[in-house]
Amino acid sequence: MSSEAATKTTAPPHPAGGPPAAGAPVARILLDGIRRNTRQYGMLFALGLIVLLFQIWTGGDLLLPRNVSNLVLQNSYILILAIGMMIVIVSGHIDLSVGSLMALVGGVGAVLMVEHRVAWPVAVLLTLLLGAAAGALQGFFIAYVGIPSFIVTLAGMLLFRGLTEIFLKGQTLGPFPDGLQKIANGFLPEAGPRTDYHNPTLLLGAALIAYVVFREARDRRRQREFALETLPTGLFALKVTSLAAAVLVTTLLLASYKGAPVVLLILAALLVCFGYVMRNAVIGRHVYAIGGNLAAAKLSGVKDRKVTFAVFLNMGMLAALAGLVFAARFNAASPKAGVTFELEAIAAAFIGGASMSGGVGTVLGAIVGGLVLGVLNNGMNLVGVGTDWQQVIKGLVLLAAVGFDVWNKRRAGA
Repeated sequence: MSSEAATKTTAPPHPAGGPPAAGAPVARILLDGIRRNTRQYGMLFALGLIVLLFQIWTGGDLLLPRNVSNLVLQNSYILILAIGMMIVIVSGHIDLSVGSLMALVGGVGAVLMVEHRVAWPVAVLLTLLLGAAAGALQGFFIAYVGIPSFIVTLAGMLLFRGLTEIFLKGQTLGPFPDGLQKIANGFLPEAGPRTDYHNPTLLLGAALIAYVVFREARDRRRQREFALETLPTGLFALKVTSLAAAVLVTTLLLASYKGAPVVLLILAALLVCFGYVMRNAVIGRHVYAIGGNLAAAKLSGVKDRKVTFAVFLNMGMLAALAGLVFAARFNAASPKAGVTFELEAIAAAFIGGASMSGGVGTVLGAIVGGLVLGVLNNGMNLVGVGTDWQQVIKGLVLLAAVGFDVWNKRRAGA
């Protein structure tokens, strides 16, 4: 055999993520890229299919501008909870108390603002501190005393629900000040020339599209600099185009009604902040480390107790924020508020890609999982599906999501 032929035969294959070898079938390259990224993008694809299904099933009512705004407002508090719950699950724990803590915060806020006439910004600050203190108390017992999170938060669920009954004396209390109501039900004010669309919402949408394209291109460039696996060019272009198109459609729908809800801006700020922390900050990487392999994390110098304490303190503050949003949306605090909301948040996290064993999950995945549940609820209400069958369908969706996670792990191991 000639030296030239030997060189061609023994040349190593091109590293994964780089340009495809000459003559490689494009379809096979795309299929390989999809297979490697099924876990990360599968639920986004599922969300798109669910939206398309209900858009057809409801005769176009699902994506009416008014309904899209209601979809955001109705699910805002679950999405806030899902962000914190995803971080808790990634760290290898669970929190069953968030629904009851929501009710307690709403009740305390109502007593402060309605009965004692405390200014609503001061009351909001105090109730957020209350939520943080409740989360820190649970975090102390979990991290430093060593009681399992399931037991501690189960006790917290009973404790906070009982305290809510005590504070509210078993009655519903309201109404709330207008300023607080606008956080949960208000929209961005209009500005600029008179058009058929809400101008500030259009500007925010354009800025978000530019940010998405910039971030995806930057992340891809960094991955290539470190010789990490990247999506094939065609699949990457499809991903960026799909994300930009989804943002554009959502922006136009919101801008054609009353504009972006105020609570949507709060959600966007939480998504950007916690997404950055979990991806880039040291504490975010430590959360993944202790959830993925606690023993290895300890040997690497990770202060697991402090990280766990911080995770539950953060969950308590987010539960307090969700409780204020929920109470303000319905303009009243109720002892029965937040019932089963902890299950909705847990389901959103698992549907969004969290792993039962910890160490896996993203903040964006929690939002996607929450939207899947929200679209299912909204779509089934529009077509008249009874609440009994709604519970059955949501249970099957959760089971399918966790089953997919197990199957994906086994496939990766094989």
